[in-house]
Formats: sequence, structure tokens, C-alpha cells
Amino acid sequence: METLSPVMLGFLGSLVAGSLTAVGAVPVLFGRVPSRATRDLSLGFAAGVMLAASFFSLIIPALDAAEPRYESGAAPAAIVCVAILLGMGAVALMNERLPHEHFQTGPEGPEAESLRRVWLFIIAITIHNFPEGLAVGVGFGADGVTGGLPLAIGIGLQNAPEGLAVAVSLLGEGYGRGRAWTIAALTGAAEPVGGLLGAGIITLSEPLLPWGLAFAAGAMLYVISHEIIPETHRRGHQKRATLGLSVGLVLMLFLDVWLG
Repeated sequence: METLSPVMLGFLGSLVAGSLTAVGAVPVLFGRVPSRATRDLSLGFAAGVMLAASFFSLIIPALDAAEPRYESGAAPAAIVCVAILLGMGAVALMNERLPHEHFQTGPEGPEAESLRRVWLFIIAITIHNFPEGLAVGVGFGADGVTGGLPLAIGIGLQNAPEGLAVAVSLLGEGYGRGRAWTIAALTGAAEPVGGLLGAGIITLSEPLLPWGLAFAAGAMLYVISHEIIPETHRRGHQKRATLGLSVGLVLMLFLDVWLG
């Protein structure tokens, strides 16, 4: 595995993480769909994993990467803060400009009404998944297996409940089981694209390392705040969602320390 280039590692790591979206959606094929409360617990777990990954696998390494390049002082922290905000702003801009559809709030963005609903769903999940693949790719590009493996495992773990949530939501909109699973599986394809881009940029330009790490963290933080947590609190299952978030956060922290 060490003989592979960081770019290839980033691509393969994000591909495996993205494929777990399809694995998580498998129950819809057999009609054994967990309850809404259980799904909110799982999505809370996904939010906790992403939250921990953002800080322990991206933001802290970004600060460590920025410090040697600049004199001691506010510069490293300022760079990381700006990059986080840029990452959040980039995903917010995509969310605003690209036509897509949320499962609860309906169509959003220009020309949303003229696109078929299936494509609106796919675009929405692509906006959601691309930053996750970007984060995995940046991790591998920054520090090879050591930097990328915890992120790939963490993102993969949280992709499974997300895949199930997507498939179940599509079932509720009238899609057949096979079609709902297929669409959920295809949404994971955005992650290897993001992984390839993230690893490539970091590998080609080392000075961009702190910027890339923090940018990926900001993108994931936006998804957590704007999409996942509101969804888990929508049906009154806040306690279960918070429990899931807590378990996901400490598990990702453990994996990052153990594997890193």
C-alpha cells in the first residue's frame, strides 16, 4: 500500500469510503428498514464522526502544517480560520446556486422546478458527499496512509447511515426498492472525485497544505450544521441523535489517536 502514490491512495480511500453508502442502503432491498428513531441515532453518529474528523484529522494538522512556514504569532491560526470559512462558504455557494432538493424542504436553487426529482436528489447528495471525499483525499495527500486512513474509516462509518437515510427517503417519495438503493449507491460516486482532487492539489503544492486541510474541514462543518443535525432533530429524537453524536465523536477520536 505504501508503494502507491498519495494521489492514488486518496482516490482509493475515498472510493472505499463512498462505497459504504451503498452498503448502508442494503436494508431497503429486503424491506427491513429501521425505525425513524434508529435512523436519527445513526445520523447523529455520522455527525459526531464528521465533527471529530474535522478537528482532529484536519484542523489540528492544518495548524501544525502552518506553524513551520510562518513566524510564531497569529498567522497560522488566521490562515486556518480563513480557510475554514472559505470551505464553509464554498459549500454554501453550491447549496445556493445548484438546483437540488431536500427531502423535507423541497426544491431549491435556480431551475429546480424544471428538473426531475431524481436528479434533484442526486445533486443534493453530491453537494453533501463531495466535501467528504475531498477531506479523505487531502488527508492522504498530506501524510499518506497515516493521515488518510483515520479519515477514510471515519467517513466510511458515517456514510453507511447516510446511505440508508437517502434510500429510505426515496422510498417515501414513491421510488421502488431497487431504484432507491441504486440512487443511494450512486451518490457515493462523488467521494472518489473529491478524493482525487484533494490529494492532487495537496501533492502538487505543499504550501497549500494548511489551506487544503482547513478548507476540507470547513466544508464538512457546513454539511454537519446545515444538513445532518437539523435532520436528526426534525422528528423529536434529539436525545437519541445526541447520544449517537457523542458515540461517533469519541469513536473517531479513538481511531485517530490509535491509527495516527
